[in-house]
Amino acid sequence: MLQRVNSHYKPLFTQRPRYFILMGGRGAGRSTSASQYALARLGSTEYFRCAAMRLVLNDVRNSIFQDILDQIDLQELTKKVVVREAPKMSIALGKNRIDGIGFRKSSGDQKSKLKSLANYNTVIIEEADEVPEEDFMQLDDSLRTIKTDIVIVLLLNAPPKNHWIIKRWFNLEPALDPEGKPIEGFYRPVLKSSVAHNTIHIGTNYEENYQNLNETTIANFEGYKTTRPDHYWNMIKGLVSEGARGRIFKTWRTIPDKEFDELPYPSIYGLDFGFTNHPTALVEVKQHNQKVWLKELLYEPGLTNPKISKRLTDLGVSKTAPIYADSAEPKSIQEISGDGWNILPADKGPDSISAGLDMLLEKEVAYTESSTNIAKESQEYKWALDRNKEPTNTPIDAWNHAMDGVRYAVFTDARKGFIGFV
Repeated sequence: MLQRVNSHYKPLFTQRPRYFILMGGRGAGRSTSASQYALARLGSTEYFRCAAMRLVLNDVRNSIFQDILDQIDLQELTKKVVVREAPKMSIALGKNRIDGIGFRKSSGDQKSKLKSLANYNTVIIEEADEVPEEDFMQLDDSLRTIKTDIVIVLLLNAPPKNHWIIKRWFNLEPALDPEGKPIEGFYRPVLKSSVAHNTIHIGTNYEENYQNLNETTIANFEGYKTTRPDHYWNMIKGLVSEGARGRIFKTWRTIPDKEFDELPYPSIYGLDFGFTNHPTALVEVKQHNQKVWLKELLYEPGLTNPKISKRLTDLGVSKTAPIYADSAEPKSIQEISGDGWNILPADKGPDSISAGLDMLLEKEVAYTESSTNIAKESQEYKWALDRNKEPTNTPIDAWNHAMDGVRYAVFTDARKGFIGFV
């Protein structure tokens, strides 16, 4: 079947790596080209069993599956294919088939419900950045047919630099504006040489798809460069961002664990209590002048106070070292103190959150390579946005279990000599 395809996506139709990563900015025509690709393979004589996927099953129906149906209608193929939308979504032409499949049945599912796709040889994943790495690995490992090549196509806007897709497949280079000046907080993704043997990256944005876009749409996209530059560089131009919009801590860096352990400064600790839905987080902190070093020791839900006390022993925490804990949990502090620990209530007076964050923002902070949850939280902890999507001075109460522990330790330790310290 003859289709008019955007030439930038030619490799999708002519090559067969295991992974295609179609990643960039909005308006690039990725979904259209992927739908054309699926339709071309559907009408071929070779074996083709395709899963058209998103994280949640219900989202497949109104996105990639509908895009393929639109292409069938455009190519006037409705009489040649067999379309079923219930109980399962499927499009069949002869023995070949495209099925709509979700990694999970609903947005409320906490664990993957995906069954084995051993007989599928092609997978197209729209909004692939929504899919957790564990779910993708389960999918990838389940594709085992020997009837033809296996191809996985990932469609996505460029995610932040800490996203697993970026870490797995890309190196990041500083992004430059048209004048050759660095664009602060943004990077250009470059496929790693170690994966080039089985992966093709097609990076596109609206500029590669002008012919299919309305002039007012293009004008809106280009207007964002002035009115909302972060949105422009990430969502429109397709550059990889430093992290979530409004991210609070942008300059923290990693150091080897051995370097932290050899620092000749005394340790203090920050403890944020959790239980059922939130982890208990314990962070070891060392400081000198305006430098702060962090090591994540504990990040675990379901810990009772006796278990926390035992963990402190197992971790080798000194009984004399100050542990600054959430003062909203006086009973927990008293119980753990009863086991001989030097645990103290953190300073949580008026404006203590903003004052503590201001203090941390003035310091040079590094965390150990093993501190995976500190790394993730420092990437995701952000200021709330106002109605114009601009950062405020109020942090969102999320991704802040280890962050609160760090703040308790640094802020309270700095204020312990002040009159009024509790």
